[in-house]
Amino acid sequence: AHGDRVNAAFARYLEVRRLLLIGRLDEAERMLAELDPAPFPPASLAAHELAVAGIAIRRLRTKVAHAALTRARRAARDAGIPALTAEVESASLALTTPAARLIANGEERLLVLEEVEALQASKALVVDACRYAVHDEGTMVSLATRPVLFALARALGEAWPGDVSRDVLLARAFGAKFTDESHRARLRVEVGRRRAELRTLAGVSATKRGFALMPRRAREVVVLARPVEERYAAVLAFLADGESWSSSALALALGAGQRTVQRALDSLATAGKVQAFGGGRARKWMTTPVPGFTTTLLLPAPLPID
Repeated sequence: AHGDRVNAAFARYLEVRRLLLIGRLDEAERMLAELDPAPFPPASLAAHELAVAGIAIRRLRTKVAHAALTRARRAARDAGIPALTAEVESASLALTTPAARLIANGEERLLVLEEVEALQASKALVVDACRYAVHDEGTMVSLATRPVLFALARALGEAWPGDVSRDVLLARAFGAKFTDESHRARLRVEVGRRRAELRTLAGVSATKRGFALMPRRAREVVVLARPVEERYAAVLAFLADGESWSSSALALALGAGQRTVQRALDSLATAGKVQAFGGGRARKWMTTPVPGFTTTLLLPAPLPID
């Protein structure tokens, strides 16, 4: 009976891991809360603490993650399983390797997760290019489904406290290589929408050459970006966790069309960033993490739709 309970718990931990990989943190947390690891052997205890750490890392709770990884390391050592110990050490790298880039006042620097957590609790207005949102200490506005508005917010955030010319905003938001009155009219419409979306966080003031961002409560404006910006970062983020995925599973996890995902995989394969094995319906894709970077903040992110 004890063996059955251990096997059932292990199956639960596998499901928690799957939910983590596809960014469904609430479900993973609820499922994990139903499990009491106390009666289980060290290997199961290590799996439990790895799951706790995985959720904490993705929620930017670095102290909780550190404590869980310490317990996981102890349990893996007690289990005497080298592969499990290696998995704990690999998970620990997420806390010590760069997780994002901070862009502020024309300068950039890499941040580890603890610094990202501190930034989230600061008084800064953050234009978050990892989650396609804008937030300050008390309010978050998601622009994940509004790519043009987010492009405008990022351009304005990178230039703060200066302004951005209309031509640069047009290029960033629409890819316009030339401007006429229709382009300028469209820009005015989108700036108006941006004012409405973010009115509780910041205003947008017109300047002689363009527009400038005016935070309402925050003392400064910063942009938080991925450590490595890649067109198909969302696909790489899933694959970089070491799992192999079919294109159909990736499409389901990303909420994108299978053709869109397949084009992304083909492009990444051509660039040597992913590899496939197997054929037909059994074909799977995988890659290795970008050396020196954690992929935590890349989950989840929308695919660009061609």
